[in-house]
Amino acid sequence: MENNLFDKTFRDSEGNIVLGQMPNLPILVWLTATLLNLIPTSGSIHVVLETIAFGSLFTWAWQELFEGVNYFRRALGLAVLIGAIALRVKQP
Repeated sequence: MENNLFDKTFRDSEGNIVLGQMPNLPILVWLTATLLNLIPTSGSIHVVLETIAFGSLFTWAWQELFEGVNYFRRALGLAVLIGAIALRVKQP
C-alpha cells in the first residue's frame, strides 16, 4: 500500500479509514460526569463532577495525541486538549 499523506492522515495500521471509534472509558466518564453536572447540586458536588469531567477529557485527549491510530485522531486529541485547557483558564 502506498504511504501518502492521505493514508497517514486517515488510515490505521491495517489500512482502514478511521475517523471515529467506539467510546473508551475516559470519554464515557467525561460524558457521565458532564450529564450529572446538569442536575442541580450543591457547590462541592458540582466542583467534584467538573474536576472529574475535565480530568477524563484531558486523559482522552492526551491518549489520542500520543497513541492515536492516525494523524487525524492525533490532531483531534490536540484540538480537544487545547480547547479543554483554554476553557479551564479563567479570564480576569
